Amino acid sequence: MNIAHHVERGHLLFPDKIAIIFEDKSYTYKQLDELANRVANGLQKLGIKTGDRVALFLPNIPEFIFSYLGILKIGAIVVSINVMLKSAEVSYILNDCSAKAIITTEQQSQELQVANLPKLQHILIAEGNPSKGMRLAQLIKNSSPIAYAMELERDSAACIVYTSGTTGFPKGATLSHGNIISNMYSQNRCCGMRSDDRLLLYLPLFHCFGQNAILNAALNVCSTIILQRRFDLQQVLTAINTHQITMFFGVPTIFIKLLQAEISHDNFKSIHFYFSAAAPLPVEVADRWQEKFGFVIHQGYGLTETSPCASYNHDLKYKPGSIGTPIENVEMKIVNGDGCQLKPGELGEIIIRGPNVMLGYWNRFLETAQIIKDGWFHTGDIGYMDGDGYFYIVDRLKDMINTSGFKVYPTEVENVFYQHPAIAEVAVYGVPDSIKGEIVAANVVLKAGYSMTEEQILEFCYQNMAAYKVPRAIHIVNVIPKNPTGKVLKRVLREQSVRQLSLVISH
Repeated sequence: MNIAHHVERGHLLFPDKIAIIFEDKSYTYKQLDELANRVANGLQKLGIKTGDRVALFLPNIPEFIFSYLGILKIGAIVVSINVMLKSAEVSYILNDCSAKAIITTEQQSQELQVANLPKLQHILIAEGNPSKGMRLAQLIKNSSPIAYAMELERDSAACIVYTSGTTGFPKGATLSHGNIISNMYSQNRCCGMRSDDRLLLYLPLFHCFGQNAILNAALNVCSTIILQRRFDLQQVLTAINTHQITMFFGVPTIFIKLLQAEISHDNFKSIHFYFSAAAPLPVEVADRWQEKFGFVIHQGYGLTETSPCASYNHDLKYKPGSIGTPIENVEMKIVNGDGCQLKPGELGEIIIRGPNVMLGYWNRFLETAQIIKDGWFHTGDIGYMDGDGYFYIVDRLKDMINTSGFKVYPTEVENVFYQHPAIAEVAVYGVPDSIKGEIVAANVVLKAGYSMTEEQILEFCYQNMAAYKVPRAIHIVNVIPKNPTGKVLKRVLREQSVRQLSLVISH
């Protein structure tokens, strides 16, 4: 078993078919497989072995795809790193997984503090002029295009995707070849993917949604992927028309932006399938889309820890507002704090069991044991199941903030704030937002004798954390509300921010 068998199958069955289109370049299935083989052989010449971690710190460029496939072919483990992370965050991840090599760009390599990375042996530059390391293109040029994916056990680790942690430190969700293969077949069936489909991929490849639900699923049916660096409205519209896109995947924020752009039905006439995930899709947005374009937006639910897909809302019957029913071979149920299953309609925690559930968090055995119990993954999401077996999300156990599909843990952001000598206390929380779902907000108490503006705090944040984690609202206050035991009342802070926003809007 090996995820990369899908590209080898594409090479065998459709050697001349276009697999990837990116800007002014295109790659057939034969070319893509041979490039992956060259990466595989080149990495082996560098001493990379089965089980070694190789990091991809790359934007959406073709080099991400054939590097990813090449790493998997030799049984090494892909560590995909969010390109928005800063040097301290990148160093933490690379050291946590003991990455032996990293493939990145000239621009991203500026975030690599080599002196702080004792286990990192090789830096390969996929784009730009290397100021450190060597060119990936040179490695590829000097390597053979012939290789075959190694046969591995289904529980062999394939990828580590880091998620923000409740302790303030990222955790590496370790996904096996079996996890991802089972998930991409489910995605194929649920979405009805075919070899003649053309998928637009602008969602980040470092994210589990883009990586597995789109890239791997599409390669598994030998369809064509039109790759874009990021979401750009005009580029997306041009690509849909030029390449006659048939399947469109996005997050709720994207669908909201498209509705606001007043785009006509003619712009999307080639598309027969729409899919939204990574964050809850507001019912009113789904209704407006169906009314305007005549298609429902298909929805799924999952987490990085579930590879990511766990449920799907459109198998037999579509229920507005629901996250649907479990995908094949997956079980879901609602439990109370004691782990006892609840009746339909009763609120509790959503837990998941199946071949999609991760192996665990990399080198975090205690945290893995706390979240996977008797094979059941405890999501931290509060919801209920109706009498038909459809699930609904109501709230979260965690304080996690979901902003445009990116998950932010307040503790992680607070830890950065506390590094500043002027900050005495901080509380980070999420505030509802009609576009992003939620935005990050922070209440800050300064130390006596210090003076700081909100703009100066923002500048400090942008220098020390990924942009999506930076609070969009900062309030310098004298006190932060707490309960009698000293716990910060973030519910009160959220309510205060909503009231303040309502007053602004009403005036």
